[in-house]
Amino acid sequence: MVDEIDLRSAERRLQAAQLDELLDDRLIFTGPDGALYGKQDDLRVHRTGTQVIDALHEEDLTVLVAGETGITWFLGALRGAVDGKPFEARMRYTRTWTHDPGHGWRIIAAHASVV
Repeated sequence: MVDEIDLRSAERRLQAAQLDELLDDRLIFTGPDGALYGKQDDLRVHRTGTQVIDALHEEDLTVLVAGETGITWFLGALRGAVDGKPFEARMRYTRTWTHDPGHGWRIIAAHASVV
């Protein structure tokens, strides 16, 4: 059975580290700049150190599961650097997850905005 506890756990694992196995190969991410990015783009900024998150504080996490689809709404404060320039922001992330027995929960679409 697919449930909210499993999805909440996947969301928190994602917050801890940008994990390849949590991103579907078809991922489309809408960044705060409005541009669209794919899975490899998302992984590259983390692996190369282009974007570094030093601190993440979750204020709220809402989770909805409907069959094999889940949606998470994260609200929190982030601190880090992009291209070596420090930033601090309060962010809202909306993520659409898909579940299959072979991979578990994986993000297929996401959107981030500064709040």
